[in-house]
Amino acid sequence: MTKNNGFTLIELMIAVVIVGILSSIAYPSYTQFVAKAARADGLAGLMDVANRQEQYYLDNRKYTADMTKLGLSADPWVVDNQYYSIDAVVVNNTDFTLTASAKGTQVTRDPSCISITLNSTGTKLPQECWK
Repeated sequence: MTKNNGFTLIELMIAVVIVGILSSIAYPSYTQFVAKAARADGLAGLMDVANRQEQYYLDNRKYTADMTKLGLSADPWVVDNQYYSIDAVVVNNTDFTLTASAKGTQVTRDPSCISITLNSTGTKLPQECWK
């Protein structure tokens, strides 16, 4: 008599079902984590541009809507991960509003934070995106 060492089809199907259940639980959490990580890069980009605006204001006594004058490579400026572009609007040279707009797959991954703003008074909108 020979002894077979292997898996039966039933054992293999049970393993496939277990992997399927685990991945159906893990995948939504993973995509949510990826969206928050991309948003964090967008928020960091907004803060960086706001700091550059303040430095520009100290040097020139006005804000600028031209990102290249702030030392950035393009107008609008795209953050490192390519998921947000940041644009500035200046009102009367004394107030600015920065807007980070989602690009690409970030639009569908994080629909509540498609547009994130920061202004010269420090107002951050929408609030839930800054948490």
